[in-house]
Amino acid sequence: METEDVSVREQLFHNRVRETIICVLLFTCLYMVSYLILTHFKKAAEFVTDDTEDATVNKIALWLCTFTLSVAVCAVLLLPISILSNEVLLTFPQSYYMQWLNGSLIHGLWNLVFLFSNLSLVFLMPFAYFFTESEGFAGSKKGVMARVYEAVVLLLLLALLVLGIVWVASALLHDNIARKSLYDLWEYYLPYLYSGISLFGVLLLLLCTPFGLSRMFSVTGSLLVKPRLLEDVDDTLNCTTFEEDALSRKLNCGSTSCWMKLNLESMKREYQAVQSKRIALEMRRKASPWQRNLGFPLAMLVLLGLTVMCVLMVCFNVLELLLDETAMPRGMEDPHLGMASFSMFGSLGAAVQVVLILYLMVSSVVGFYSSPLFTSLLPRAQDTNLTQMIANCVSLLILSSALPVFSRTLGITRFDLLGDFGRYNWLGNFYIVFLYNMLFAGLTSASLIKTVTWAVQRELIRAFGLHRLPLTVSRSTVPFRLLLASGLSKIQ
Repeated sequence: METEDVSVREQLFHNRVRETIICVLLFTCLYMVSYLILTHFKKAAEFVTDDTEDATVNKIALWLCTFTLSVAVCAVLLLPISILSNEVLLTFPQSYYMQWLNGSLIHGLWNLVFLFSNLSLVFLMPFAYFFTESEGFAGSKKGVMARVYEAVVLLLLLALLVLGIVWVASALLHDNIARKSLYDLWEYYLPYLYSGISLFGVLLLLLCTPFGLSRMFSVTGSLLVKPRLLEDVDDTLNCTTFEEDALSRKLNCGSTSCWMKLNLESMKREYQAVQSKRIALEMRRKASPWQRNLGFPLAMLVLLGLTVMCVLMVCFNVLELLLDETAMPRGMEDPHLGMASFSMFGSLGAAVQVVLILYLMVSSVVGFYSSPLFTSLLPRAQDTNLTQMIANCVSLLILSSALPVFSRTLGITRFDLLGDFGRYNWLGNFYIVFLYNMLFAGLTSASLIKTVTWAVQRELIRAFGLHRLPLTVSRSTVPFRLLLASGLSKIQ
């Protein structure tokens, strides 16, 4: 009996060691990738300065940003890893090499991501900002430790302010619970605070993702060679080259005329626009017929299919919410992996769920940086200061940590939330979840219809030569009959 207890304890010990090693290796790889990304965007002048104190502070802040970004990437991969692990265990149920992939490992990953997300949002990122802005208290000895003391004091004051706001909010919403849990900081207030942050992240995803889904078409189109209807590439390229040469001659002789000096800046902008247009036309001419005529339509069809699939799954989830209570998002304590697939279509459906989750995350990031409120946060290669990097890491962490809740609320996956992710107070409210699904489906459908119809009409206007008219051509000024008549005359 004693030997059996020893063997069980040894097995639990080895399992714990194995899970720890896997988590450390995964996080180390993500940390290295995050560090390479941040070093690509950081401003090198802030880290190579004559003041060694500022350089040290900036390096410490960079390490904290790298940690936060790696947690954000891990939060994005939580659901895909969980879904794929379940399918792998279903495919190889008795494999000796897959025994390390179990529910305990997945549950531990979810708990670690939740813990590190709280740590980064509440402590590390505010400390990094205060640390880079601090100079030490007046009268104290200058140095890195003086700046650390000032940053810690400011962080404690901010923590007291935030906790006071959280206590007031909980007292207004749940009076009895707030009084009983006044001193229960870890079990009540921090999860309550993170629940509010998660709700903000889910609402931010609701606004950014539909806009990002429509922007994905234009972003993908800018990376690919577009086919042009009724266009002679060589003729257009020659005209653009002549226009570029004419502008170049005007710029070269602009110093001899006072009037030309006044219009020099506008001519430079026009010259740059014409130059970029010529480069795009040369790329289109060098592209193969398959790349020019097949690559762009296939990419647009894939994006359209993924977007339509997301909308259909959300509409189906709305019907399930009305008919079945189990469709509500909830948390589970023990993930039973390898029992059954989380998709009615088996492994193929699970693979589609993973693709849709990653597609929604990419679309939300594109929509976030394309919105007028957050355009200034867009990082630039080798020209992003530390304050912008901290703001970007915080924004990406809020979006990525809300992604599992976002995907489960919309019904993109049936994998229930693990650990503390399922303890959010608002997840059990039917009206919030139902209204959220309806808003997402409506906003995405409206953005998709607007993007597709405007893109088709813009291509028709350009193909028929109506963009050369002296008037500002809009959807209301050009009726369909004029488009048809112009097209027929051009063909004849």
